[in-house]
Amino acid sequence: MKVAAVKALGGLDKIVIETRPDPVAGPGEVLVRIRASSLNFHDFAVVAGMIKTPDGRIPMSDGAGEVAAIGPGVTGLAVGDQVLSLFFPNWPAGDPALERLLGVPGDGADGFAAELVAMPATAFTRLPKGWSLEEAATLPCAALTAWRALMVEARIKPGDVVLTQGSGGVSVFAIQFAKAAGATVIATSSTAERMERLKALGADHVVNYREQPEWGREAARLTGGRGVDAVVEIGGAGTMNQSIHACRIGGHISLIGVLAGISGEVATALAMSKNVTIKGVTVGSREQQLDMIAAIEANGLKPVIDSVHPLDQIAAAFARQAAQQHFGKIVLRI
Repeated sequence: MKVAAVKALGGLDKIVIETRPDPVAGPGEVLVRIRASSLNFHDFAVVAGMIKTPDGRIPMSDGAGEVAAIGPGVTGLAVGDQVLSLFFPNWPAGDPALERLLGVPGDGADGFAAELVAMPATAFTRLPKGWSLEEAATLPCAALTAWRALMVEARIKPGDVVLTQGSGGVSVFAIQFAKAAGATVIATSSTAERMERLKALGADHVVNYREQPEWGREAARLTGGRGVDAVVEIGGAGTMNQSIHACRIGGHISLIGVLAGISGEVATALAMSKNVTIKGVTVGSREQQLDMIAAIEANGLKPVIDSVHPLDQIAAAFARQAAQQHFGKIVLRI
């Protein structure tokens, strides 16, 4: 089979396309013919060497494909079934715990930048009905992160106000889920073109964070001074203070990324006085993925795909991601 692999120390120039023996499904496993994957910041951190992995690691946490063979003891799946991967294959349900967060594909184990994978049958779920494999491959990391942030942790409801940041995969899914839940969305962006695209996607207000560096206060102003109910925080330390300013008293911030810094000053007194909840969110469980898929089907949602690249152009796909040229999800066709 053909795979993409990352050589020691990482870097886009250290991704190689090579041939490896086909895997075989063991007891409790399925052999899956992977058709698509999608890029996440976590994947970039692996291929760039920011997350250290063994030499020759096959990257990519997201995968969608067809069952090619069934190992002994597997029930509920048949050859030809379409399946979707889990970011945390050892987290079936319940709260996060160390043992449930281990074995992430493309990081703690080989991932989906491969034509074939053999993994436990429990490491996969079904796809949303009517979705292609390329569409479904956008879900396991970005979409489930947005779903858990808003629906599980912040528990948004109709009439709430949600603040999103930028136009990457998580933020775009967050807008879609928030609108499906009946919420008002305030989004941030930095270009007129992207602001218009976010409005077309359903954002009720879009704030240019370059023109308005105090965008958190502007978001609060747009709510009549009350503040937003929930923030999908992808920037980290560099944007946290504005998110706190944006929040209402008792508001919720889901911290899911550190694109603007892994450490820095945070307005702790303001967060305390506002009684703001700041909750770290790392993707979600199998149960939450199935709940999300049911909601996607009920609302007729479809992903926003920026571009599709063949596996042998994986480095170019990551270069597009690193340059922040994308809107929505970048997909690999395998």
